[in-house]
Amino acid sequence: MGHGYQLRTERLRLRRWREADRAAFAQMNADPEVMEHFPAPLTRRDSDLLVDRIEAGFDQHGFGLWAIEVVTTGQFVGFTGLAVPGFEAHFTPAVEVGWRLARPAWGQGYATEAARAAIAYGFTRAALPMIVSFTAAINTRSRAVMDRLGMTHDPADDFDHPNVPPGHRLRRHVLYRISPGEQQTALSRATHSFPK
Repeated sequence: MGHGYQLRTERLRLRRWREADRAAFAQMNADPEVMEHFPAPLTRRDSDLLVDRIEAGFDQHGFGLWAIEVVTTGQFVGFTGLAVPGFEAHFTPAVEVGWRLARPAWGQGYATEAARAAIAYGFTRAALPMIVSFTAAINTRSRAVMDRLGMTHDPADDFDHPNVPPGHRLRRHVLYRISPGEQQTALSRATHSFPK
C-alpha cells in the first residue's frame, strides 16, 4: 500500500496502512465492545473492504484515516484521522475527524493525542476551514474525546443518522465542530493544564 504523509506525536506514529495491519484490524472490528456504538461488528471481509476504502480515500483527498502505531513497540492499535462522510445531512459536505482503537489501547489518551495531530494536519496542510466529528448520542467515551479536543457542541446540530434505521438506539447522533481558532485555544489550554 502507499506510503503517503506520516504524522508523529509524542507516543504515536500515524501512517498509511500495511497488509500486516489487516488481521489485527479485523480482530478489533469483531470485538462487540469496540463496535458497541456501530450497528454491528464487522466480518473479516468487511474489515478488509474498509481498509481498501480508507486507502482509496488517501489517494482521492490527500488525507485519510491513518493507522496508529505505538512508537515504542511498533504495535498497531487502531486508526485516527480525517474522512469525508458518505451520507447527506444538514452539515455535509464536510470533513470529520474520527478514531477507533482496540480495547487494550483504551484509557491511555491515544485517541485524543492522535486526533489532535489529525486536526492540525487538516488545518495546516489541507487548509480546511472547519472539521466536524459525530457519534451516537449515547457514546459518552467518544464525546469525552471531542470535549478534550476543544470541539464545540450545539444541540441544534444533532441529527438522525440516515444510515441507521428509525427507532434504533444509535440513530440519534450528536455533531461537534472545531475551527482553526478553537483548535489553537484548546492547544493552549492543554499545554497550561498538563505541564510536563
